[in-house]
Amino acid sequence: MLVTALYEATDPELCAAPPEREAEAAEAPAQAAEPAGRVGIVLVSHSRDVAASTAELAKALVGTGDPAPAAPAGGLPDGSVGTSADLVRRAVGAVDQGRGVAVFCDMGSAVLTVKALLAEGFGGADVRIADAPFVEGAVSALVTASAGGDLAAVLAAADDARAYRKL
Repeated sequence: MLVTALYEATDPELCAAPPEREAEAAEAPAQAAEPAGRVGIVLVSHSRDVAASTAELAKALVGTGDPAPAAPAGGLPDGSVGTSADLVRRAVGAVDQGRGVAVFCDMGSAVLTVKALLAEGFGGADVRIADAPFVEGAVSALVTASAGGDLAAVLAAADDARAYRKL
């Protein structure tokens, strides 16, 4: 790539495609543009601290300086324990880049809240619940999303985390 750029800077004809290659390119069907951005991750916990800490841990373990978007939606707006539909909606909006959003729930009413929001829709965003362990699934999902995986790959990576054995 660098060599090509250097040649183009000095003599564009050196890098011109042969006429038969130009004809092939002209005849090739136009490919549908893939949506920009990456899959987003939302972490819904009854605890603001658990959701935020899990998001930070997942970002730290991605291994790149540019992790896919991840946002916590933990606790109630006043900081107490619970689940807030409004915080979930905001988190989904914050991470949605047009490639889908995987939502991780810790338990109980977090799952029920997200299912109710899914029934209402998220304004056209492709939002899905990840049926996966909260921490391990979030890390696997964020690594996959950061590498450019689509929503199906991100959810599959999260699901694979369920089988990770510690002994």
